Amino acid sequence: MVNGSRMLISEFARCTGLSSDTVRFYVRLGLLEPQTGSKGGRNPYQVFTAEHVEIARIIRMAQSMGFSLKEISALGEEHRSGKMTRERSAEIMTRQVARLEQQAAHLNAMTAYLRAKVDWLRGDDGMPEPRFSDYAG
Repeated sequence: MVNGSRMLISEFARCTGLSSDTVRFYVRLGLLEPQTGSKGGRNPYQVFTAEHVEIARIIRMAQSMGFSLKEISALGEEHRSGKMTRERSAEIMTRQVARLEQQAAHLNAMTAYLRAKVDWLRGDDGMPEPRFSDYAG
């Protein structure tokens, strides 16, 4: 961070790899709660800190694990309210693992179909054309 621990939105966006529009969207959703600067008149500047950078990284990591922004927001609120226990965290993570495994199975089936289709298109062995319905579970 260039200016120590306090940044305006453009610097924060650069630091986190997010666009300024994405940062504004996260603020509107309540995922990020920047401090309000003293300048800017009717629209005071939003000031971000190193803590906000860490929150943005957590949001991006949660998204990469398949959580929606709505889910991330609800989980953040649950955490801030002190209701996030180890047991609750384990429940959430277990449910997410199952969801990702289901998505992985679907992707594996689609990959198998595409491979079979390519093999059929390239081959001249009289094999029947693969049917999508045989792969879509």
